Formats: sequence, structure tokens, C-alpha cells
Amino acid sequence: MTSCCFAILNCRKGNSSLQEPAEGIAVTNNVRIFSYNSLRSATRNFHPSSRIGAGGYGVVYKGVLRDGTNVAIKSLSAESTQGTREFLTEINMISNIRHQNLVQLIGCCIEGTHRILVYEYLENNSLASTLLGTMSKHVDLDWPKRAKICLGTALGLAFLHEEAEPSVVHRDIKASNILLDRNFDPKIGDFGLAKLFPDNVTHVSTRVAGTVGYLAPEYALLGQLTKKADVYSFGVLMLEVISGSSSSKTAFGEELSILVEWTWKLKQEGRLVELIDPELIDYPNAEVMRFITVALFCTQAAANQRPSMKQVVEMLSKEVHLNEKLLTEPGIYKGHKTSKLNGAGTSSEGTFSRGDRGKKAIKSTISSPQFNSSNSLTQMLPRLRFGLYIDFTSGRRAYIDLSEAAKAVSYGGGSKADNVFLSSF
Repeated sequence: MTSCCFAILNCRKGNSSLQEPAEGIAVTNNVRIFSYNSLRSATRNFHPSSRIGAGGYGVVYKGVLRDGTNVAIKSLSAESTQGTREFLTEINMISNIRHQNLVQLIGCCIEGTHRILVYEYLENNSLASTLLGTMSKHVDLDWPKRAKICLGTALGLAFLHEEAEPSVVHRDIKASNILLDRNFDPKIGDFGLAKLFPDNVTHVSTRVAGTVGYLAPEYALLGQLTKKADVYSFGVLMLEVISGSSSSKTAFGEELSILVEWTWKLKQEGRLVELIDPELIDYPNAEVMRFITVALFCTQAAANQRPSMKQVVEMLSKEVHLNEKLLTEPGIYKGHKTSKLNGAGTSSEGTFSRGDRGKKAIKSTISSPQFNSSNSLTQMLPRLRFGLYIDFTSGRRAYIDLSEAAKAVSYGGGSKADNVFLSSF
């Protein structure tokens, strides 16, 4: 992994043998260095018709190499110093990682001001496009496909958390970063925000980055990142897959609830069936309800009460009885109606409503509390069954103690109750 970085940095200094390959040459860690001209040719000079999406800090194009191989080419903004950092992070993170549910990095280009990543091409684009996108891009996804997407994504995250050395926290699990191959098998992409977790580290303090609607509240509030932040984001993703609605761009009901909040309300009122995408006609009710329950376990407010991704895989892949008596309310952070956050709490994604597909949804008008405001406390932490909640605006104490929230973050890498979530039938 380190040697790959040295090769890239040398390329920036003008190593012509790396800059002018005919199509790309093999280098350490299975990464090929492409010339800018070869990628410009592959995308027909980065023609707008070749554009297939936009990821973190860059635009993605479909390209065809000279040997006929289809690839996805992600071009980063040359002016963005943050983009360069994310670029190097992405190469460092995945150059040596191989898993069937992770997007494979083929190569890169650092030539002049150009920063480009070359990935395997996945025929069905992103989950955001396929399930949550416009009608022209919509593909009918039956329940077996949706279940496969949930389980495959869980397997990819479990690999990053439990098997990769060192462990990796993705930090930006969302529908647009889940890519689908021709068989609708999911692959996790866009590692620009990812963080390495050595074995002896349970959490790291870091700038808050990610997408509103997917952010774990303790991470957004305290800036302390654990693997359980990915678990939370995955739970939100599952609810999107089941409902066919976007968490970050859609509000529900008269109170403009976000997806996790709305799901909990439906559960409390015995109306969970209303969450299920009306376009799903034939589906196994018990399995769908189990998946919803797993998503709620993943999105609990206290990080140490969420299952590990290894446990999530077991909960999704086996017919198990989930101990719902242990389920507590989800953590909720209501951000701005535009959803991509950087360290300053600003945003860069637009709004989108699924109302045109008959969903009971309207565009969100939720405002964005600043991270240093007292409002953020009331927005991010819900009512829990136990403990105290300190409202710093009024001085009133109720529901949850912030010291316990911090403690949950500190121990978020593991749980003393690792096996209390489920039992076999």
C-alpha cells in the first residue's frame, strides 16, 4: 500500500516512464498508471454524453480502453486541495483490498493538475440512480434483488470492519456510493472519506464529513468516529431500499419527519407495512419486517447498542428471532435540505422528491442547525427509554445524559452485549 503511494508521488514529480504508457502499465499493488491522453481518448474527450454520475469531489464518466474494456473514470477537481487529499486517500485505502462487494480500483492518473481514478465499470450504475433516481433511469427492483443489495452491502462493510488490515471505516455509506453490476450485486465505492482503524483503536476524533440523512448523531455531535457510524448509515440505507424513498431528500407526514424518524413512528403505531415501497407487489412479509427491524437496530441512538456488521450479516442471512424488547429509539440528526456536509457543516447536494412516484412525501424544508448550537443537541439525540437528556436551551433535563452518549461512542467499537440481538428459531 505504501509503495503505491511512493509511485504516485514520483509520478507527480515528472517520471515520464509512468506518464506516457500506451494504455497503462502495471505497478505495485495492482494499480495501473494511465496517461491523461489515454483517458481522454477513452471518454471521447470527457464528453458530457459519457458522464454517468458525480461522486465525492469529482465527476464520473464511462470510458472504453483500447482493448475494449469498459471502465468508470472519476475525474477530480484540479483546484480542490481537499479533492487531492481524498484522491490519495482513496488509492491508499483500496489499492490492496479485494472483495466481491467492493468496487475494484484499476488505476489512476496524476499528470500535471489532473487527478483521475479508474474503476471497474458496473452496468447498473448506483443504487441512487437505479432505485431513487428519475423515471428514465428507474429499474424495477423486486424483493430478491433488494434483499441481495442489503446483504451484499453488509458483507462488504463487515469485510472492511472485521477482515481488512487495518480495519476501514467508510464514513460515507449512502445510495449513490453503492454500485450495482449486471446481476444487481452491490459493490461499495467512493473511499475518499474513509478512515483506517488499527486494532487498538476504538474511535478517532475527526472533522465531521458525510451526508445528512445518513450521519450517526453521536458522530455529527461529538466528532468521534467509530465503526458504529457505518452501521448507522447502513441502517438508513436499508430503509431506503425497503421504502424506495431517499432519506436525505424526502420528508414524511405532516411533521416533515426524516426516514428513520418516520419508520419508528410507524412501528410505534403498528403501521410498518406503510413503509414498504408500493411498487413491491410480491414479497415475503415476515422477511421484509425482519429487515426493517434490523435497520432499526442499526440506527439506535447509542452506538454501543447497535450490532456489529458481522452480526448484521447473520441477522439478514438467517431466519432468526430478533429480541425487539432491546430495541430503543433511533438517533436522529435533521440537517439542511441539501445534504452533503464537509467539515464546516456546509452542503453541496440538491433536493429531490419521490412524490412523482406516488409516495406520501414532500420536499424537505428542514433547516440546518450549526454543530456548535444548542439546537443541535435537541435535533440529534432523540428520547431514549433510559437516562437523561440535557436541553441546554432551557436547562431542562430529560431522557439522555450526554456523558452516556459520549461513553457509547468511546465503546462503540464493540459491545458487551454482542449476542443479545438475536436467537435462532
